[in-house]
Amino acid sequence: MIGVTGLVGRNCLPLLVTHRAYHKIVLFTDQPLNLDHPKIQECVVDFDRLDDYAHLFQGNDFYCCLGSTPAKATDREAFYRIDFEQAFTAAKIAALNEVNQLLLLSAVGASSEATLYFSRVKGELEEAVKALPFWSAHIFQPSLLLKERNENRWGEKWANKLGKVIDSATGGLLTKYKPVEAEVVAKAMINAAQQLRAGVHVYPSHFLQELADDEDNKLDISK
Repeated sequence: MIGVTGLVGRNCLPLLVTHRAYHKIVLFTDQPLNLDHPKIQECVVDFDRLDDYAHLFQGNDFYCCLGSTPAKATDREAFYRIDFEQAFTAAKIAALNEVNQLLLLSAVGASSEATLYFSRVKGELEEAVKALPFWSAHIFQPSLLLKERNENRWGEKWANKLGKVIDSATGGLLTKYKPVEAEVVAKAMINAAQQLRAGVHVYPSHFLQELADDEDNKLDISK
């Protein structure tokens, strides 16, 4: 997994560690996390030189949880470097090393033709990874993520509250953009990996709760 220090990544890790399907979790980080667990292997790497560590990208499932917030997209150069270049390079290396499945964190509204820069870059990344030779690729498009981060989230806190009010007032018309808990996204990603279905699968935000609750992997994701 790459992006373990992000909100979704932090929620994925404890679930992966305790999941019976995973016996080893390799974490790519840019600084030591000093996590003491027999299942965890930390690889401290330079995210701008991931090709130098290509031999470490081995395994069955690759969780790519790299990503920034719309607010950070104002610095377009830095945003593109992280959300497209680093994420795509990591996914490409994993695919070329014959990792079976990609679990990619994207965002609601992602489209290569979007007017909003944040959404356009996310869409370009989605299109790029779809062309990689993964046996299976799962793309998750959550709306605004709930739960605190270790940074100033004042604006997004109010957006969380406003989103809930609007969704309630409109009878669910804005469900697509309803805020979703990071833990729900993490559970959905892990459950999707257990489906073991070939091809490309895209999960919109409003579908993630249902997928997260599917612990027995009985949900038909082809619908």
